[in-house]
Amino acid sequence: MALSPPPSALPQMRTLEKVALLLVPVFLAALIFALNFSGEFHLLSRGNLRLSAFTSPTPDGQSAAAPPPGPEFRLLMGILTLGNRYLPRHRLRMLHALQPPVAAQIDVKFVLCNLSRDDEKTLVALEVMLYDDILILNCKENMNGGKTYSFFSSLPGLFGGGANGSGRPYDFVMKADDDTIFMFPKLVESLRIQPREDLYWGHLVPAANGLPLFMAGMAYVLSWDLVEWIASSETVKNHTVGPEDTVVGEWLRDGGRGKNVRSTRAPHLNFDTKPVSYDYPYPPYTFVPNTISVHRLKDDDKLAETLRYFNVTAGFKPSKFYHL
Repeated sequence: MALSPPPSALPQMRTLEKVALLLVPVFLAALIFALNFSGEFHLLSRGNLRLSAFTSPTPDGQSAAAPPPGPEFRLLMGILTLGNRYLPRHRLRMLHALQPPVAAQIDVKFVLCNLSRDDEKTLVALEVMLYDDILILNCKENMNGGKTYSFFSSLPGLFGGGANGSGRPYDFVMKADDDTIFMFPKLVESLRIQPREDLYWGHLVPAANGLPLFMAGMAYVLSWDLVEWIASSETVKNHTVGPEDTVVGEWLRDGGRGKNVRSTRAPHLNFDTKPVSYDYPYPPYTFVPNTISVHRLKDDDKLAETLRYFNVTAGFKPSKFYHL
């Protein structure tokens, strides 16, 4: 036999029942709103922004459709930087995250030498834990004292084995500066037609005054076979000090490598990116259409001007939560 509550408790129970009945629709409405808001935010941050930023509109004014799955090639982008350059890395991570989908696999690694400061060891460790995009080489930090050699020569040991048993983890490897920004669609458009062997690609500086032809250090690309050759060459190992981009040109010249770039038989391959890869343009020069990369963007003003020109914030949506 069920026990009945005492008469004195009945008014309290009826009040609680009424409150509960009133809260049910409120809870359901809040749940529906949360689900919808979450979906809209996801579409804004991952969809609309990614499709508009860095994207040239098609003739009808619509953004280009996402490319089909499966990478046309794999590129390792090694951005040489210093342990305490947290802000440049943050900027580049934001810009890379807002790039539209491309038909290539582009893996970015920020390349450091051994850290000596305790604060950098702690703060860079946080970056590693959060982003997993840091590569710390076993070398003393430097610019022209062999860091570029340490980077290229370490890669076969770090990434050996290749994708899908191909023997090559990447088709191309890029060395870039941390004050260079890229337009990924244009980068992929240029690299997709390049040979996968003996490739030396970048902003070409002609041979002159005893110096070899070389690609400017803002950003240049080697095919994976050249990276393997650098790692195994005793001659290269003994010649690592000097202006790093010139030294790489000397390696390839003296080793008879990178011959495609010196050939006139395939001008359509466009190994030289000079017209569309350039330093921040001071008057009378200006930005150009079909830009692949812009270099020397060390300060916020130059970076912001560059991003405005390329309409990178085209997908930015107005909101009551901010006023810009």
